[in-house]
Amino acid sequence: MDAYVTKQIGETIKHQRLLKGMTVEAFAKQIDISKLTLIKIERGDGNPTLSVIWKIANGLQVPVASLLATNNEVEISRKKARLALTNTEETFIAEPIFQQKEYELYRGYMKANCDYQSEAHAPGVTECITVMSGELIIALESGTHHLYEHDAIRFNGNQIHRYINPTKVDTTLHFVISY
Repeated sequence: MDAYVTKQIGETIKHQRLLKGMTVEAFAKQIDISKLTLIKIERGDGNPTLSVIWKIANGLQVPVASLLATNNEVEISRKKARLALTNTEETFIAEPIFQQKEYELYRGYMKANCDYQSEAHAPGVTECITVMSGELIIALESGTHHLYEHDAIRFNGNQIHRYINPTKVDTTLHFVISY
């Protein structure tokens, strides 16, 4: 992420935390990250992973998109020209495309043979995923579902779930998270 974006995200997180009346120490403990990590993120000095961003959003009880939102009347999202949220290994990349109060739309990229586990989202959250290219296995508490190009799935996001790319080529996804 570039410095301007990380600073903007940090300011938004701090603002949301203060609105909830929480100290840095209490909030960091609640979401199970170090106080130093949270301080760096709020200052715009940190480069948080996707899982840390999810922990923060869940802890603040806000959509991830609200931490990243812009307020333009018309938005164009260009491939790989926006903010990219990644896991530590940078094998799973989520690019926020558009955000509204009720939903978030992402473009996702999974490297070959990648396995990414997502934290459970807040109750009432639904995920809809379409495989744009490649293949995807979604592992839920109820079982696994193998998706191919242009297949789609909808499921309750309030459970730990895994995205698995079982192939030797990258997979491209579009996913909508609705509240």
